[in-house]
Formats: sequence, C-alpha cells, structure tokens
Amino acid sequence: MAIKIDKKIVSYSVHKADQAENKAAAPAADIIQMHETLERPDVLIGSTYKLKTPEHVSAHAMYITINDIVLNEGTEHELRRPFEVFINSKNMDHFQWIVALTRIMSAVFRKGGDVTFLVEELHSVFDPRGGYWNKGQFMPSLISEIGDVIEKHLIKIGMLKSNEPDEHQKKLIEMKRAELENAQRQSEDSADEESSGGQFPDTAELCTKCHHKAAIMMDGCMTCLNCGDSKCG
Repeated sequence: MAIKIDKKIVSYSVHKADQAENKAAAPAADIIQMHETLERPDVLIGSTYKLKTPEHVSAHAMYITINDIVLNEGTEHELRRPFEVFINSKNMDHFQWIVALTRIMSAVFRKGGDVTFLVEELHSVFDPRGGYWNKGQFMPSLISEIGDVIEKHLIKIGMLKSNEPDEHQKKLIEMKRAELENAQRQSEDSADEESSGGQFPDTAELCTKCHHKAAIMMDGCMTCLNCGDSKCG
C-alpha cells in the first residue's frame, strides 16, 4: 500500500530484521549464571544438617552446613545454588580428609553447571571395613552418608527431583503392608529392632534401591515395603 509523504525528508535509516532479534535477546545477557569468578556476597542462605553415626564409626556428631547463593533475585530467572560447604565435628580423627572434601566440593559448587554428579560419586565410596546401619538404612561408608545429606539439600533447593515413592508406589506399599499384617497377626519382637527400626519384619532383606532392610517375598517376587521397588513391576 502506497503512503504519501507530505513533509520534506531530512534523514532516514534502514531497519534490519536482526535488530528486533537483538533487542529481544538483550535481557538474556543480564541473566547471571553460576561461575567460578562470581564474587561471594556478604550474606548467604545457610542450612545445617546434623549427621549422627553409630559410636563405632564416630563418637561425635557431624554438622554439615551448606551455604546457597541466590542468582537473579526477584526476577523470573531466580535460582538458588549451593556456593560452599563446611563440616564441623569434635572428632579430630577425620579432620584432614573432611577439610579436603569440603574444599573440593565448594570449588565444584562455585564452578557452576550440573553439580548433581557429586551425589553419585559420594554414594559410590565404600568402606573396606564394611558399612553400617543408621536409622534403618544401610550406609556403605561415612562418605556415602555425607552424600545423602548433599542429595537431600539439592532436592530441597530444586536441583534434584525427590526420590519419594509416587502415588502408584504408595498404594502398592499400603496394599502389601495390609497383606502382611493380615498374614502375621501376632508380631514378635525383632532381634535386630535397633538396626531395622522396628518398622519392617525381621525376615525382611536389604533393598538394593533404597538400602533399607524392608524387602520381603510377596506374590512370588521381592517387594520393598519402604520404597515400593518390586521385580513384578
């Protein structure tokens, strides 16, 4: 459609298509991402977790503090990411490797990117003297239990998905527990109640998925009464 110009043309400019794209992309450049040169703010959000192991592992509790930094606060791109970690304990036997571990983990946190691999790496550490039971869950090593704490924190801030059973698994667990209660009306005191927490039958076996002693044989296959894992699907 032709447009009539009644005034004198004094200047002009050529509009390019990529100008609109650059304007649209400009705000994205202001988004702050986690990187190792990011300066530490004066104030960080901290969470402290108490880790109490059996006496033969450590006589004193460990206190794991994870400080988080909030990126792009107040915007739609707001993110909470771990920035540093500290572990304190009265037990000085583990002092050297605890300091080394916390410094390495803090360096990985500050580097940014996907830091969730730390959880899997810590879980894969096994104590050559054998693991231990803590609150009904088998721990391959003290390092692995520290990995559990890191995993819980990453779930809390939204970097990992919760490993809690879904609705289908919860219904399966409730059904299997009801069947077990009907089959065993008279419960006996468990000889290993301290290790199993008394929540599951003493005949239960170790679940390879959640490491709780809660797997029993039902309907011809092993079914976990804690996480719902079943070979039957």
